[in-house]
Amino acid sequence: MPPPPVAREKSLNAFVKLVLEQGEKAATLDAVAAAAGISKGGLMYHFPSKEALVDGLMGVVEELAAEDVRRMRAHPEGAAVYHLRTSTFHDTPVDRAVVATMRLSQGANAVAQQTLQRIRQSWLDALNEQIADPAVAEAVLLMGDGLYFAAASAGPNGRTPDDIDALIAVAQRLVDSRS
Repeated sequence: MPPPPVAREKSLNAFVKLVLEQGEKAATLDAVAAAAGISKGGLMYHFPSKEALVDGLMGVVEELAAEDVRRMRAHPEGAAVYHLRTSTFHDTPVDRAVVATMRLSQGANAVAQQTLQRIRQSWLDALNEQIADPAVAEAVLLMGDGLYFAAASAGPNGRTPDDIDALIAVAQRLVDSRS
């Protein structure tokens, strides 16, 4: 697939930045165009409305999540270990897109809510493929949710690799006890 046009990518990055730093209401078309360093007409060529910006971001987030699920299924230590190890916030473009989607969802954006539901279901499906007990698979998913929330809100005081290893050991004992 060819890379997206530069103005489109700059617009989505600016939209994410505004949603994260100032909230959804501040992410007007004028503000996004200014933050992206493009004309409003250039923005509207790719995204004629704020809803189109949300749709564009949801497309990016779903593509990133689909790639994450592929890696999760192929991980040599298993889906649960992969999920817990990657449920940390590192301020990457993926992290920023996911957190922006969460913020939109919290603001009652139905498209963002549905996107997050589909993403979480795809992670749960991958866990269920490798964990016999559906309740344990959901517990692992929720552990990852908690890790991600804690990491996203803790800033530089997040979990250490040893903390994650300890949680993985707990999850493995839970998986082993129910298989």
